[in-house]
Amino acid sequence: MTTNTEQALKLFIVLTRASKVILEEANITSNKYGLNPTEFAVLELLYHKGKQPIQKIGQKILLRSGSMTYVVDKLEQRGLLERVFCKEDKRITYMSITSKGMELMTSIFPEHAEHIESIMSALTVEEQGLAIDLIRKLGLSVKDLS
Repeated sequence: MTTNTEQALKLFIVLTRASKVILEEANITSNKYGLNPTEFAVLELLYHKGKQPIQKIGQKILLRSGSMTYVVDKLEQRGLLERVFCKEDKRITYMSITSKGMELMTSIFPEHAEHIESIMSALTVEEQGLAIDLIRKLGLSVKDLS
């Protein structure tokens, strides 16, 4: 095995392990409020971006359409979001966060953001910027391979 291969494998393992522990830690806040990570991601997207076509939500949070429908149905049953049908194009259904969902996210998000800041505080702001650039570069290069 070449040094390049060994280094690439080491980087892969470090990124995978770091991602796993960071995600587990980041999910503590949403779990505390009875939301799984996917439900929280959907609510967070709608909280910040407003109503979105259901297909776009799945693309943005990297979720398959069958799973997306299940998550949306659960959140709708809890009164946290609602379907808004497009008058111009009957094929498009938007999801919109309800006032109950807004209230929940308004109470959760500051705590979540603080928790994420705490998790990332092992790196300086400059190091975080560098990590963002490097990981984005890696992600985009992989996307170009497919």
